Amino acid sequence: MAIFNLGSINIDLVYQVPHLPKPGETLSALAFSQGLGGKGANQSVAAARAGASCIHIGATGPSSEWLLGLMSDYGVDTGSVTQLDEPTGHAVINVDPEAENSIVIYPGANRQITGAMVEVALARAVAGDSLLLQNETSAQQEAAALARARGMRVVYSAAPFDLAAVRSVLGHVSLLVMNEGEASELRAAEGQLPAVDCIITRGANGAEWISAETEPLFMPSFRVEPVDTTGAGDTFIGTLVAALDLGLDRSSAMRRAAAASALQVTRPGAAQAIPTAAEVTAFLAAQGA
Repeated sequence: MAIFNLGSINIDLVYQVPHLPKPGETLSALAFSQGLGGKGANQSVAAARAGASCIHIGATGPSSEWLLGLMSDYGVDTGSVTQLDEPTGHAVINVDPEAENSIVIYPGANRQITGAMVEVALARAVAGDSLLLQNETSAQQEAAALARARGMRVVYSAAPFDLAAVRSVLGHVSLLVMNEGEASELRAAEGQLPAVDCIITRGANGAEWISAETEPLFMPSFRVEPVDTTGAGDTFIGTLVAALDLGLDRSSAMRRAAAASALQVTRPGAAQAIPTAAEVTAFLAAQGA
């Protein structure tokens, strides 16, 4: 089977800072790096490095071939990425000594994706494949409807959280993934969680899979010393969807996702910090899990 990911591709501009900037403060960075980012690209890299066949649906601007080269090097199929005149999306990321971060995103080409682009890409999909979505692109609703009509699993990562975006795709979603804050916002707006399978991630406090058809499944996190938490949630989701695509049960998929995100935060960066399937297996063996 395969994973089709309608996802953002960003240039990450990462600044190591002594503390996260306060309002009105001018702060000197301690170090700077530039690399591949975006929730979509991160999740595609995580899925590919976990062993799944991952086709990325997205858009970049001029002079961004190096980003696609990096994605290809990680094993992602970039044949469905379109180059547009709009600049490539980018993110300005501040990371403090405790590995906490604050991020400003310019969406750029990510918000210029059309339903027609998605339809062409999904013409390759078959029943049983997966569609992965986040809220950093356009054409989410069209993609979710097309995928569901083709009999695909539709996984929606509701981040950055926007209630209208969630509502627009919810009727087509098989699995909804949120962090604690996003789940609280959805509960407050709707009165309860929707009647679809939901995963709620809680950072260092683990994650829970809630389903109307079976008992909730809680997966604790692995204790590590974090260096940079950027992309940890994306690593979890990409690894999880890859594990499900490869036929693992939900407990095994959650365990591998937790291990991958634990390893990822011990390294600097986002996509470049995502571990391989072999590294995750070795980590789990060392943990006795």
